[in-house]
Amino acid sequence: MQTRTLGPQGPKVSALGLGCMGMSEFYGAHDDAESLATLNRALELGVTFWDTADAYGPYTNEVLVGRALQGRRERVFLATKFGFLRDTGNPTARAIDGSPKHVRDACEASLKRLNVTHIDLYYLHRVDRSVPIEDTVGAMAQLVHAGKVRYLGLSEVTPQTLERAHRVHPITALQSEYSLWTRDPEDGVLESCERLGIGFVPYSPLGRGFLTGAIKSPDDFAPDDYRRSTPRFQGENFGRNLALVDKVRELAREKDCTPAQLALAWVLAQGEHIVPIPGTRRIRNLEENVGALRAHLDAEDLAAIEAVFPAGATAGERYPETMMRLSRG
Repeated sequence: MQTRTLGPQGPKVSALGLGCMGMSEFYGAHDDAESLATLNRALELGVTFWDTADAYGPYTNEVLVGRALQGRRERVFLATKFGFLRDTGNPTARAIDGSPKHVRDACEASLKRLNVTHIDLYYLHRVDRSVPIEDTVGAMAQLVHAGKVRYLGLSEVTPQTLERAHRVHPITALQSEYSLWTRDPEDGVLESCERLGIGFVPYSPLGRGFLTGAIKSPDDFAPDDYRRSTPRFQGENFGRNLALVDKVRELAREKDCTPAQLALAWVLAQGEHIVPIPGTRRIRNLEENVGALRAHLDAEDLAAIEAVFPAGATAGERYPETMMRLSRG
């Protein structure tokens, strides 16, 4: 497995990570046995940078990942996140708590669910605008000093917030959505990460599965799949975005790879400090994703991709408005 470093002085991780969210929620029915088999296969393939969060499930994905870690904790670079408050009785409700007390309480709860003594990379999932980022990161830094967390991360923050946080304690990684169809981090975030020596971890680098070319119609989604409520997967937006994916499929055919591999190779080509974490609960998808590491894109390939899928080409917002407001920290 190829490796990359999260920033010049940061930890070395597998060049491709594994997002575990869909193993417990959001993308229709799931099966723990299948997910555990996929986690086992990830270890065999060297995909050892695993990403979860307390909010996934809610509060069950960490337990699942913890089961897979038993007896081999040292082989995995484990990342989890806190900040979202979920109500099991009202799964669509969202609130954020970045208070120092919640930082401490959330970490203790995650350690217990994961059944581990420390977390390698601990992210603030979203910024709590009612709490100065300096206070939240200050409390996170205390977890590092206590040996409960090794490195700190942030998710979906602006360059300005990143700078402020980094002055309190070194930020090792910034996680944000980034892919061919989500180019928002190119507006200053990627540059800030590179300048400050911070690793960048793109989630949903396959556009929530859309860039794989496997999704042909909204009817392909299960009734409880949250993508049904996402603007990019609705109405005219769906058709316009599908036309973009068709162009990606044509380029992938020319490169003798799959659309998913081309899309991941494009993300990987954007910088050596970038480590994408495509999510899947299926072994066949995991193996296909790992194949992206063999897909080399030269300057001509990147120009061809940009020509058919330029920044801003995607139709629709990436989240419903309520969630978009929470993702502007």
